[in-house]
Order: sequence, then C-alpha cells, then structure tokens
Amino acid sequence: MNKIVKYILIGILVLGALWAAAFFIKSNSKDAITYETEQPFKTDIEKKTVATGKVVPEDEVEIKPQISGIIQKIYMEEGQKVKSGELIATIKVVPNEQALNQSRGRVRNAELALNNVQIEYNRNKSLFDKGVISSQDFNTLQLQYDQAKQELDNSKADYQIIRQGSAGGSTSANTNIRATVDGTILEIPVEEGDQVIESNNFNDGTTIATIADLSKMIFEGKVDEGEVAKLEVGTPLKISLGAVEGAELDAKLRFIAPKGIEETGAVQFKIEGDVEVKDDVFIRAGYSANASLVLEKKDDVLVIPEALLQFDKKTDEPYVEVETGDQEFERKDIEIGISDGVNVEIVSGLTESDKVKVWSKTEPIKKGEDEEEEEADKEE
Repeated sequence: MNKIVKYILIGILVLGALWAAAFFIKSNSKDAITYETEQPFKTDIEKKTVATGKVVPEDEVEIKPQISGIIQKIYMEEGQKVKSGELIATIKVVPNEQALNQSRGRVRNAELALNNVQIEYNRNKSLFDKGVISSQDFNTLQLQYDQAKQELDNSKADYQIIRQGSAGGSTSANTNIRATVDGTILEIPVEEGDQVIESNNFNDGTTIATIADLSKMIFEGKVDEGEVAKLEVGTPLKISLGAVEGAELDAKLRFIAPKGIEETGAVQFKIEGDVEVKDDVFIRAGYSANASLVLEKKDDVLVIPEALLQFDKKTDEPYVEVETGDQEFERKDIEIGISDGVNVEIVSGLTESDKVKVWSKTEPIKKGEDEEEEEADKEE
C-alpha cells in the first residue's frame, strides 16, 4: 500500500514538473517587442485656431413705408436684384376718420375765408381803380387775398394726402415703396393685404423688404479669451463654408471686439473679417462658416511628431526616450514650443541625429484557433 502511494506521489511530481517546463517554454517563446525610432527634422510650423460663425452681407438695408396702410401690390421677389429707385410695392391708404374729418373741415374753413376776402378784394379793387383808396391799402388786401388762396390750396393738398397718400402731381408718392440702394432682395416679410405701419420718431415701422449687396460679405465669428490676445487686425483668415463643399475663401481680420460675452461659462470675443468673394462661388447670406486663424508661426524649426512625447507623472514635464544602443533607450528631458496638433517644436534637449523611441508600439495580438476558423468560414 505504501508503495502505491509512493508511486502516485512520484507521478504527480513528474506531471507537475512537465507542466512547469511547458509553461516556461511557452512563456519564453513570445516574440520580443522591437521598437522603431524616428529622428527630429526641421520644418515650418503654425499654431492655428478655428472660429465658428457665419458669412453675412456687410450692409443690410430695411425698406420701410412712410405712410400706414395695406399692401396693395408686390412687384419684386426674394432673391431678385434691384436698382435704387425701382418699385418694390404699393400701399393702399386707409385714412384715419378723425384726421380725415379735421382735414375736410380745414378745407371748408379755407373756402369760407377765401370767399370773404375775395368779396372785400373785389369791392376795394373797384375803389382803387377809381382812385378812392391808396395803393398801400390795396396792396394789403391783395396780400390777404393771395394768402387765402394759398391756404385753400394747402388744405386741399393735405386732405388729398390723408385720403390717398399723396398730393396730386407728386413725382414720388408715399404709397410707392422703392429700393433705396442697389443689391439683392434678401427677404420680403409681408404679403399682399398685410397692414403696415409708417416709420416715425416713435415707431420703427413695418419692414417691407431687406436689401443687401452680396458682393460685399463679411465673416462674423467668436474666439475664446485665451486666444484673442494673440490676434491682430489685418491677420489673414481662411474661410470654409459648410454649405459649399471644397470652397475656401480668403479674408482679412478687420475687427476684434473690445468686450467679451460670457457663453456657457466661457468668455467669447466677437471678430469680423472682410471676405474676398469669388465669382465662381455664390454665397448666400447667413451661410455657416469656419475661419482658420494663424496664432503663431515659426519657420525652419526642429520638430518631432507629437505622438513621441511622454510626460512625467509627478512633474508633468515632457520627455522622450533616445536610443543609446541596439534596442536600448534612455530618458531625455526636453523643452517644447508650439504645436500644430501633429508636430511639436523642440526648443532644447534633442538634435537632428538623435533617434527617438516610438514608445506607443504594442505587441501584435495572436489570433486563436477559433478566430482563425471563423475567418476561414467567412471567406468560404
């Protein structure tokens, strides 16, 4: 019995030794990772930022009526080009009853006054012709008569303006809404039959149409407070339009807001840029756009790919690993400058002859038998 137990123990020990040997051989049979290296090189580098915004006309003119009433006819359409003075719409006047009645009464009073002065004028004219009254007295009556006639004409004209919107013989009736500038009609927010209000000191009035010159466009956007200090008026911009694929327009920064606006916890500053409109690209007002701005640029500086950088966990200072022998590396602290998101400037710590370790390389994962069988099934 003791011999059987002894043999069993020996067998267990032998199997354990064989399993340990197999595990050791398998563990040491893994391929060693071979790290690649890259050398620093010289190139131009730019630090850019992107401002989101839109492209709008430099000037938009709102056409408003000079008299209240109802839109009788609209002669233009949105998107149509117009010249200054062209007729856009006409208004039918709806007179105020109180004002109309007062104006009618003024005309009647002027008629009565003229009749009275005319009787006096005719009587004194005959006396003047006979030499009974002096020339001075007659001239005074002549003046009163002429003033009475002028007052009647004025009251009739006012009555006609209140009733019809313009005086007879007027070359530019208030009921005719005309373009005041050359451009394209962006919007006509009213329809025939809509009631409109005149523009005055107490009311902006109803907008009949909005006109703008689409050949003079500007970019309106916002930049973060951390970048606005690096901008200067005159900085070139590259404008890309979301609605026009592949279109890139040149622009020049012309305005930086002196005051920021807080949005979602961050302070934003408004910027504007003059856009150079191309003849082969039709830009509609309000297109969303992105403006690329160069914040800082350096020519012919030493750089490395940003992916080669490592950062100390305690100090957060950058460093790289430089090859000292065959697959042997040592840490080297460096000082970096600006980055364009791909390459980063090396201020000190490296030379063009150094070979920097590509540290992020990992060992390729070997596929198991089950995965190989699944891929073979898919190919079949």
